[in-house]
Amino acid sequence: MSFTTLIRTAELADEANNPSWVIVDCRFDLANVDWGHREYLAGHIPRGVYAHLDADLSGAKTGTNGRHPLPDPDALRHTLSRFGIARETQVVAYDEGSGMYAARLWWLLRWMGHDAVAVLDGGFAKWKGEDRPTTSGEEVNAAREFAGTPRADMIVDAATVESVRTKPEWRLIDARAPERYRGEVEPIDRVGGHIPGAKNRFFKANLNEGGTFRSSDELRKQLSDVAGSVSPDHIVNSCGSGVTACHNVLALEHAGMRGAKLYPGSWSEWSSDPSRPVGRGEE
Repeated sequence: MSFTTLIRTAELADEANNPSWVIVDCRFDLANVDWGHREYLAGHIPRGVYAHLDADLSGAKTGTNGRHPLPDPDALRHTLSRFGIARETQVVAYDEGSGMYAARLWWLLRWMGHDAVAVLDGGFAKWKGEDRPTTSGEEVNAAREFAGTPRADMIVDAATVESVRTKPEWRLIDARAPERYRGEVEPIDRVGGHIPGAKNRFFKANLNEGGTFRSSDELRKQLSDVAGSVSPDHIVNSCGSGVTACHNVLALEHAGMRGAKLYPGSWSEWSSDPSRPVGRGEE
């Protein structure tokens, strides 16, 4: 059995020493980019290797392609090979708790054709809270060949977003906090607001108060309220820079609403061009 969306801490503990599994620590802080690696060195799930959002899970920035552009596929293959991931590997990604960074690795692996990847539900916070084992220092896996190729139908670019954003058979979903979506505050990007036509689904709404994901049935109901009758493969997910949008893709998949797309550049790319329209307030 392979895990393709979420995995519980007890399920990971049962396979903790399985040599065919790879565990990846994705902890990160946008405001302190060294924090995640420091925390990893201080303590992490045994056999875990560390993935840095900027260095490992993002590509080169041009100033117009967003704050976390997708990695070049060849560079990503090299990174995944360095982590020890091959075709038959079950991958478990985790972060501090919410899954917002782990979901980025989850999405990247699926984009590269590797479906046996799951996010640890509740993350490192839940693992520690249950007094499960941890270890410190850097860990390195033996390199293995990762030979996946990108699935082009999983992403859309800005031109496609512009062409579909007003069509009733398509739905844009923005994963940012409501006040950023409405344009009331914008701490990072050039201007505040959202892509006109997008609906808001704050990614944290996918979680219970304890930090674990809501049930599949609950997610399906809530996400259907946002998506309406649109086919899942006509849902386009965005956020600030293509990171938390992956959390909504994960929630959709876990809810059985499969095939949603990602706009990787998201608001940071869209808003870099002053000729593009800006929406504010609720839609």
